[in-house]
Amino acid sequence: MSLAGLIIILIIGVLAIFAGYLSPFDPNYINIDAILLSPNEFHWMGTDALGRDVFSRMLHGAQISLLVGIVAVGISTFIGIILGSLAGYYRGIADTIIMRLVDVMLSIPSFFLILAVIAFLTPSIWNIMIVIGLTSWMGVTRLVRAEFLSLKERDFVLAAQTLGASDFRIILTHLLPNSLGPIIVSTVLGVASAVLVESGLSFLGLGVQAPTASWGNILTDGKEYIQFAWWLSLFPGLAILITVLGYNLLGEGLRDNFDQNT
Repeated sequence: MSLAGLIIILIIGVLAIFAGYLSPFDPNYINIDAILLSPNEFHWMGTDALGRDVFSRMLHGAQISLLVGIVAVGISTFIGIILGSLAGYYRGIADTIIMRLVDVMLSIPSFFLILAVIAFLTPSIWNIMIVIGLTSWMGVTRLVRAEFLSLKERDFVLAAQTLGASDFRIILTHLLPNSLGPIIVSTVLGVASAVLVESGLSFLGLGVQAPTASWGNILTDGKEYIQFAWWLSLFPGLAILITVLGYNLLGEGLRDNFDQNT
């Protein structure tokens, strides 16, 4: 299962990285003589209402979706590791404050929270990445805290404390490396969620703005022509489905592997 997910992610990643070389047309080139053409030998995924090649826009949209997913999850994982480490290692007041903050954040539907924040900002790819990252760290925080609470009672941690190792050294060299398995699984699954959120925001017009291509705004362009231009909705929808499926398969496969090893 993890191998299937990894293959899917690698294929999409290669297509995104080399989109500039693989695209047969400029993704933003408007051709009024090729408006809403169905898939053919020249335009493999057809064209949109402005005559732009959908296949070229799909390739460049993959860059946006994967970039947003990876960077946003990187931000949320970094925040989650720091807060989870503090809560799990020091407990007490630090644990109480951090976990009450987590409870408050979890009580607000994340997508609506992101919509509310984006509404006050200029829609851009960087704002989207930062906002998604700053509103999705709670799961990683709880996961790291739980791992630290379990590992802190192990003999190797007690031995390090007896030898006079600093708290920073114990966290960085003893606790965190032994918590990487669940963190990696959470990170992989988080990328899938971030891709979905970015696509949803772009579909609603609050994400990546035209003429920059993303899978979400390609879907938006296609909703007005769905009755006779099916390819504008089918291909970006499949891309989102396959990408999210790939990350979920990889994450679940890694989880099973880590569980078997432990």
